[in-house]
Amino acid sequence: MEFVNSSTPRYDCLLFDLDDTLYPLSSGLSQACANNIIEYMVEKLGIDEDGVVELNQILYKKYGTSMAGLKAVGYEFDNDEYHRFVHGRLPYGNLKPDPVLRNLLLTLPLRKLVFSNGDEVHVTKALKRLGIEDCFERIISFETLNPKTNETEVSIDYLPEIPVICKPAESAFEKAFEITQLNPHTTLFFDDSVRNIQTGKAMGLHTVLVGKSEKVEGSDHALKSIHNMKDAFPELWSKTINNNMNKESERIGYARQISIETYVQA
Repeated sequence: MEFVNSSTPRYDCLLFDLDDTLYPLSSGLSQACANNIIEYMVEKLGIDEDGVVELNQILYKKYGTSMAGLKAVGYEFDNDEYHRFVHGRLPYGNLKPDPVLRNLLLTLPLRKLVFSNGDEVHVTKALKRLGIEDCFERIISFETLNPKTNETEVSIDYLPEIPVICKPAESAFEKAFEITQLNPHTTLFFDDSVRNIQTGKAMGLHTVLVGKSEKVEGSDHALKSIHNMKDAFPELWSKTINNNMNKESERIGYARQISIETYVQA
């Protein structure tokens, strides 16, 4: 899908990553998650402790996530158990309600979606801690991209090409587009991962790298913080202003019409 550039892009949808995007890296959740993954690989999968960090880095770089990499190279484990071990022990108490972000999201007159590799329990818990769980139309989570399939439903006609679908794979974006029926050419995509941003760009999305002050290859924009959205994209809120102006014009017009009708009848 070729990216089409426009000097005055029109957006009707905002697509947000969760981790280190809707909350900052300084929360410590990402580092805790990385530590939990290493522990899982050693304790649950029996991987040698001496080489586990290097192996995790290799798998992450090649397959997008550690989980996808472990599955791809042949490790078998329960997805829910993995998520409970890796995400279930995160320091969610580090996340505090974010009224500034909540106000920004609630005043945006556009579709808003969360697009995360995380499991639904993790995404929901994080959004609730931030106080923004009701600000989005829907969540695209690990389960959305990788629905459970009964063994009786699996046939030779349907075998997954890869064990796990996740960003930055194009298949993850394609599935997200299909499920939500969004148009990538009118969608702004916010993510802290350069790889995710680059795939998003290639898929036709307008891209915003979050957590950085400088753009990189594949990013159309860069935001140091998600709180800077309105400063960077004031036009996103203009629809609200226009709608309010239209309502006021309609009210004045209706009042004038009543006044004229009253005058004629008199």
